[in-house]
Amino acid sequence: MVEIADIFRIHGPEYREKYSARMLPSHLKAMEAIEECRTESLGGKVYFCTSCQEPHYSYHSCKNRHCPKCQNDQAEKWLEAQRHLLLPVVYFMVTFTLPEELRNLVRSHQKMLYNILFRCSAKALQELARDARFVGGKIGMVGILQTWTRDLFYHPHIHYLVPGGGLSADGSKWLSSRQDFFVHEKPLSVLFRAKFRDELKKTDLFLLVDPAVWKKQWVVDCEPVGSGKEAFRYLAPYIFRVAISNNRILKLEEGKVTFEYKESDTGQRKLCTVSAEEFIRRFLQHVLPNRFIKVRYYGFLAPTNRRLLGTIRELLGAPVDETKAAAVDSDAKEPCNALRCPKCGGVLVFIRTIEPRSRLPT
Repeated sequence: MVEIADIFRIHGPEYREKYSARMLPSHLKAMEAIEECRTESLGGKVYFCTSCQEPHYSYHSCKNRHCPKCQNDQAEKWLEAQRHLLLPVVYFMVTFTLPEELRNLVRSHQKMLYNILFRCSAKALQELARDARFVGGKIGMVGILQTWTRDLFYHPHIHYLVPGGGLSADGSKWLSSRQDFFVHEKPLSVLFRAKFRDELKKTDLFLLVDPAVWKKQWVVDCEPVGSGKEAFRYLAPYIFRVAISNNRILKLEEGKVTFEYKESDTGQRKLCTVSAEEFIRRFLQHVLPNRFIKVRYYGFLAPTNRRLLGTIRELLGAPVDETKAAAVDSDAKEPCNALRCPKCGGVLVFIRTIEPRSRLPT
């Protein structure tokens, strides 16, 4: 099976030689991490099977958040950590998408404009929801930035997971939304566009934008997505998914990469073949700036406001959160089972540690 790491190892040196002067440090770091993930370069451990008498090597992961090998098992852990945020109400997914005319500018100034995108979309949704015609109270939101389409083109947008209702201004009532409606999309789009324009005016980038973009309709989508548990499970893959997984890459031949994807509208399986250089370019444009926070919490789900969750549960007549009580004391856990040989199932015995050749920042 072809992996992203293989493409980087074979064609990465040529790509870096050609573009390194213009590449961001975060892009270089991600490439190096993915190339060395689970190889001897990062060190690991050597085991010996007592049954088949074979040595087995277990190499360390790079833990870079853009590495497809390192993100596979994170969604379930995140879901478990979010249990204390769940409320017994319908949830909505609200998606804000930047227009095509802004995408080149955003790609060139990612950290600043991603932050503006978060700030303006969150304020727009909170402001409209406070209107008595909609929710009329303080809402809670979990937002996640995504930058790609399924065929790896650049398409920055934010998904917000929002409980269907809000807390009244005096904190005495839970104000439920309708089961199938949260806010109107058109006024939300207008408000979002206005806030983004006002924020951009504070920067030197405003004059680089075609004025026509402020007159067109911006895309905002709002739809119900079920109960809290279902909604968080729906959101989790967005958090830990990278632009493309290894299992979607079909082949690497003659300097070209072929991968598959599903069309959003039809669900049809499609194949895309591009040069290795173009594949690397498409992948790297989705590498986030160093230390950028791609998941953010607002309203009564913000870390500083979570004391309000207890009040909301009481108003909803919901049971007390038992997440902490259900947690298993680490000292009480059963000892781990012995490691088993992937070849014959025999017991693996630790032999030695392999020291890493280099230390990669993540």
